[in-house]
Amino acid sequence: MSDDRTADLQNLSIDRSERPRSKWRILVWMVLLAAIGGASFIGYFVYFVDDTLQVSSTLAVSAARDSQTESVLDATGFVVARRQASVSSKVPGKVTSVLIEEGMRVEEGQLLATLDDSITRAQLALAQSQLEATRSQLSELKLRYEQATLDSERNGRLAEEGLISANELEQSQLSRETLQSAINVSAENVAVSERTVELQEKYVADMEIRAPFAGIVISKTAQPGEMIAPVAGGGGFTRTGICTIVDMDSLEVQIDVNESYINRVQPGQQVTVQLTAYPDVRMPAEVIAIIPTADRARSTVKVRVGFKQRDDRVLPDMAVKVSFLEEGEIAEMQEVPTGVVVPMSAIDTVGGNNQVWVIKDDVVGSRRVRLGDEVENDSVQILDGLRSGERVVTRLSPELKRGLVDGRAVTTI
Repeated sequence: MSDDRTADLQNLSIDRSERPRSKWRILVWMVLLAAIGGASFIGYFVYFVDDTLQVSSTLAVSAARDSQTESVLDATGFVVARRQASVSSKVPGKVTSVLIEEGMRVEEGQLLATLDDSITRAQLALAQSQLEATRSQLSELKLRYEQATLDSERNGRLAEEGLISANELEQSQLSRETLQSAINVSAENVAVSERTVELQEKYVADMEIRAPFAGIVISKTAQPGEMIAPVAGGGGFTRTGICTIVDMDSLEVQIDVNESYINRVQPGQQVTVQLTAYPDVRMPAEVIAIIPTADRARSTVKVRVGFKQRDDRVLPDMAVKVSFLEEGEIAEMQEVPTGVVVPMSAIDTVGGNNQVWVIKDDVVGSRRVRLGDEVENDSVQILDGLRSGERVVTRLSPELKRGLVDGRAVTTI
């Protein structure tokens, strides 16, 4: 009985003889998995992450760099018009028509606008009528004078024959002299009437606003129906001008030169002017005058520069870059190359499109560009798509092109 009970207890007990072997097996598998993971991690960074490509590179340089002229001073300024006018009327009036628009070229004396001239024309008609009346009066007096002259001559003959008295002769002579005085007064009245008519004609002419000189209309400031006057009035509802005209032949450049460098500028000195808006050309100019006063607040001296040859794109108030040339240099009209220059080996042609590989923060990226002319030293001009100072990959070979992809890390050699 006791033996059976002992056997049952042994069957219920846990056999721990195999436990250590299972622990070692798990531990071995864990070590193997860790080794495989570490090898994979190292392989990933060796073969994939640390995929840095060594390339040759250069900086894109401005195409205009080689065309620069030696200068003693570079400055900035603005184009101004020496001859500019806000055209108004001589007298107040209501605008009936405006015959110009902005950008229109007008000639000297050309009609720009008209004012309401109904009253002035009526006054002119009245003055003309008065003139005709005085002329008619003068004609009548002249006829009466001729009759008085005939009467006086006839009475003189009759007096010599004793047929009339001396008193009658004197009366006829006095009458003739009276008419002569009346003729003189009437002639003066005619002259006054003529001047009155001329004055009224000028008043009518003043109702027509004409260009004082040839130029370009840059602003239109009045419309039909508005009141216009030489001086503002009416609480701000009266215009003071019809338009503003600029004589483009009077354009020049004004520059504020620092006092420290004004000794480098001389009257008659040759200058090149380059428009900021159109940097593809340098125009010849020369110093007209150095204004003999300084700006106390800014410590500058104003210099006037006149164009020797001007581009039609030059407009008032445009910003310009000015280079004062050395003594003996002659300023000439010069075309300035645009864009940048890079070696031909930096151009990658793919599917008929030209591109370059730009390096930024040690990462390369493709950029489509538009090519210009070839230049010396086996280089090419890029008109669009690349800026001066950007770094590009050079010495592109078929093997290197296959390895270049957007976003790949590179090192330069």
